[in-house]
Amino acid sequence: MISAFVAILALINPVHKIMVISSLQDQYSKNELKYLSSKSSLTALIILISFLFLGHFIFTYVFHIELYAFMVTCGVVLFYNGITGLQKGNFLQLDQNVKLVDLSAVPIAMPMIAGPATITAAVTFPEHYGKLVTIIAIGIAIAVNLLLMLNAIRIGNLLNRFNLMNALIRITGLIVATIGAQMIFTGISIFIANLKG
Repeated sequence: MISAFVAILALINPVHKIMVISSLQDQYSKNELKYLSSKSSLTALIILISFLFLGHFIFTYVFHIELYAFMVTCGVVLFYNGITGLQKGNFLQLDQNVKLVDLSAVPIAMPMIAGPATITAAVTFPEHYGKLVTIIAIGIAIAVNLLLMLNAIRIGNLLNRFNLMNALIRITGLIVATIGAQMIFTGISIFIANLKG
């Protein structure tokens, strides 16, 4: 249980979510950000549990796509978000017409919380840990991530007090962009391996 929880929490990367929510505090009220955090976490939980039970079926029979294609696409999204944070010190540049409910689904819930790495874990972990343990681990990991997201403003204000926020956003942006690039390369590697048979 602990092993599965730690692995999933690491894949979710709560630090990234803290930086994202903190970067939005000038555009949204505290109540709106709380709604955004809660809605995106619930959406991500539903996505991960759905893939846990139906992952292979969804990829193969519903969308007729391979996991490597999903990894490359989500990797591109993460890479773009990471580069934005690295260059501009802000993860998301939003159009004023973007609805909060849309933002909570994409990109917060997917791929920032329920990304290719966490979805892959949801699909593959039951074989090693069992479905019940994996479900509980996912639930606890998302709950911890949500708790940190709900307190992102306080954490962000503390970091701003010591002039650390901008630097951490850029460092986190570099890490997120690197994770995105790694997902792209991994997806391409799997694709090439499949071609070779």
